[in-house]
Amino acid sequence: MITASSTLDRVLVLEMVRVTEAAAVAASKLVGRGNEKAADAAAVEAMRNALNDLPMDGTVVIGEGERDEAPMLYIGEKVGSAQGTGPRIDIALDPLEGTTITAQAGPNSLAVLAIAEEGGLLNAPDVYMEKIAIGPGYPDGIVSLNRSPTQNIEALAAAKGVQPHELMACVLDRPRHEKLIAELRQIGCGIMLIPDGDVAGVIAVSNPETTIDIYMGCGGAPEGVLAAAALRCIGGQFQGRLLFRNDDERARARKWGIDDLDRVYQLEELAKGDVIFAATGVTDGSLLKGVKLRRDGVMTTETVVMRASSGTIRWVRGEHRSPKG
Repeated sequence: MITASSTLDRVLVLEMVRVTEAAAVAASKLVGRGNEKAADAAAVEAMRNALNDLPMDGTVVIGEGERDEAPMLYIGEKVGSAQGTGPRIDIALDPLEGTTITAQAGPNSLAVLAIAEEGGLLNAPDVYMEKIAIGPGYPDGIVSLNRSPTQNIEALAAAKGVQPHELMACVLDRPRHEKLIAELRQIGCGIMLIPDGDVAGVIAVSNPETTIDIYMGCGGAPEGVLAAAALRCIGGQFQGRLLFRNDDERARARKWGIDDLDRVYQLEELAKGDVIFAATGVTDGSLLKGVKLRRDGVMTTETVVMRASSGTIRWVRGEHRSPKG
C-alpha cells in the first residue's frame, strides 16, 4: 500500500492542474501554425511561470534538457517560491508532449507534469528508452523487455484468453521500429502507429476504450518516466531500458548517477513513493479534449490529475475567462 506523503499534501493536486492548464493554453495559440519551436517555447515559459508561483522547493529532474541546451526548465533547475523553506519536490515535466503534433494540429498533444518527494523520480538523461507497458489486472511479470515481441504478445494473449491476432499494440511510427512492426504483423497482431506522443500511448493501455492492449518500442527516456508516473497512479505494468547511441550519451547517464547502463527498470524504480500526475490536452486525443476557444471568448480545457497514494483520478474541465478590469 502506498502511504500518502505529507510533503505532497502541501502541494495541492489542483495546483498541478493549474500548471498544466497554463502550458496547454499557451501552446494552443500555436496549434496548426507549423512552428514547433514557438509552440514549445510558449508552453515552457507558461509552465515555468506557474511553477514559480507555488510555495515549494522544487527541482526539475526530467525537463527540457541540460542547462547548456535549455534556457528554462532544464534538468536541475530550481523552481517554486519557497526555496530552502518549502517542501522538497522532484518534478518531471514535458510542457508540450507532441511538438510536431501541435504544429500540424494532429491528435494527442499534451502538457504533462509529474511530482514526487525528493528522490522519487528517476533522473533519466535525455536518451532513448526501450519500453513495454500493459494495463492493470495481469500477473506480475507477464511481459518483459528480456523476451522477444512474439513471446510477449503470446503471453499477454494467453493471460487475456484470446489469440495474438486479437491484440492491438501501440508503436511509434519510426524507421527504427521496422523490425518490431514486421514481427508483430508476422504473428497477426494489430498495430496502432502513432506519429508522436508516447506518454499518451502508454497511458492508453490502461483505458479499455482505446482498444490498445500493449505499448512497445523505443521513445524518449524522459517520456518513459512521465508515463511510469501515470501508471503508478492508475495501475499497470511498465519496464524501461535506456539505450545509448554513443559514448557521449553514456557519459551523460553516468553524470546523472546511472552506472548500470543495461539495467531494466521496473515501474517503481522509475517513479516510487507517492506520485501526482497531471496532463492537460492541447489538441483533441484519446485521453483528453484539447483547448477550445468559444465564441463568447471563454477558453475551455480538460485535464486529468491522478495520485498514487489515494488511487484517485479526477477529470477537471476548466473555463478560463479574461479578467475584468
